[in-house]
Amino acid sequence: MEARSKQTSSRRCLSKIWQYSKPLGIVGVEGTKMAELAARPSAPRHRGQERRRHRVFLTRNTEYHFRDGLCVAVRDRRSGDWLPGHLALRRELFGSIRFFMNGALLPNPGEPRIGEALFFGSGGRDLITSPLESIERPPKELVEQYPS
Repeated sequence: MEARSKQTSSRRCLSKIWQYSKPLGIVGVEGTKMAELAARPSAPRHRGQERRRHRVFLTRNTEYHFRDGLCVAVRDRRSGDWLPGHLALRRELFGSIRFFMNGALLPNPGEPRIGEALFFGSGGRDLITSPLESIERPPKELVEQYPS
């Protein structure tokens, strides 16, 4: 009788209908899902036009500094050195790409979010960064240090 009940239970499992779930994102070094970080509620957004010109996109190893949508500086996060020959320099951001655990990719032509990789697709060779860990505003002192 026990064998029969096991067969019945496994058949029920096969007929179960799975519900859609959100993408898992990428599992970071610490074991957290970056997609969960992106889903965290943030501070209320300003409804007016964005007037700030500078943004910094941080990946695990690199900082990408933007002024008015153009990458103006790239810096190594470990050493703090500016990278004058980086492929992202003087290029506009084309969009971002979300990676899924099953290997699938989903392009996002809008604003990049935490867990997505930056995509530079115009003005040279295509460039895809590692996933974003943070999006910040650089301090004025750092903006003044940008290499020309």
